Amino acid sequence: MSTSSFLLNNGVEIPSLGFGVFQSAPEETAAAVTEALRVGYRHIDTAAAYGNEREVGQAISTSGLSREELFIETKVWISDYGYDETLHAFDKSAGKLGVEYLDLVILHQPLPTNFRKTLAAYAALEKLYADGKVRAIGVSNFMPEHLQHLINVTNVVPTANQIEIHPYFQQKDLLALDTDHGILNQAWSPIGGITFYYEGDGGSTLDDPTIGAIAQAHGKTPAQVMLAWHLARGRSVIPKSVKAQRIAENFDVFDINLTPDELSRMDDLDKGVRRGPEPVSLTLESHGMPIPEA
Repeated sequence: MSTSSFLLNNGVEIPSLGFGVFQSAPEETAAAVTEALRVGYRHIDTAAAYGNEREVGQAISTSGLSREELFIETKVWISDYGYDETLHAFDKSAGKLGVEYLDLVILHQPLPTNFRKTLAAYAALEKLYADGKVRAIGVSNFMPEHLQHLINVTNVVPTANQIEIHPYFQQKDLLALDTDHGILNQAWSPIGGITFYYEGDGGSTLDDPTIGAIAQAHGKTPAQVMLAWHLARGRSVIPKSVKAQRIAENFDVFDINLTPDELSRMDDLDKGVRRGPEPVSLTLESHGMPIPEA
């Protein structure tokens, strides 16, 4: 059985399977998170740039769950990089989410064109961590050169690196580097949702015959065995959906025991083609946007 939690490098426990709200419209987010919490999810992943932190907060406030039962993760957008700016970004996110502290706050992108602002933003996360306002800090979409530079000049090693990982794009060198530093690999688009509408060579992971055969052998769906593959390989996953059936289906994976051969066959599906944006392509000029106040 796949583990239901991982231990971060600072000793904080994180549920291994979280619920994501990327591209969930604000008007659908509260209901989706409410359903996820009802099903049993306790880890919710959002971001300032998603524009739905407030709706996540609404679902949390009406859930009847205590704050200590939940693991809430959000991301600081590049527009709010800089020491003072990132401190204020925490206030904005915490205010929208309706919480006094956050379990994990990460930098959404490395911003290579102004890495000094990135480092200043991370220094602010270190301050928030030291002050007990966040239980853990990390990064997202950091490639090896960004990660190594950050580690070389900062004091707190990130606890997690949230990156595009699915059977068709596995970033094995980056996964290994994260692991070498004790950084949890956290997969966004873990079932290859970003591949479903891809028009070039490669197709959708949901239609992959290898994944389909493994799913059939276990009486599960392709999405479920992809999540089980991540968990068996020690990766945190944050699938998203606004459909109740999919929300429940994605959580029903802890009884899947993939064999070493099945895991290897899925490892061999890597096409090495990124489907999301190249991290180096995101700049303040192209992707900067104001993040509203709480």
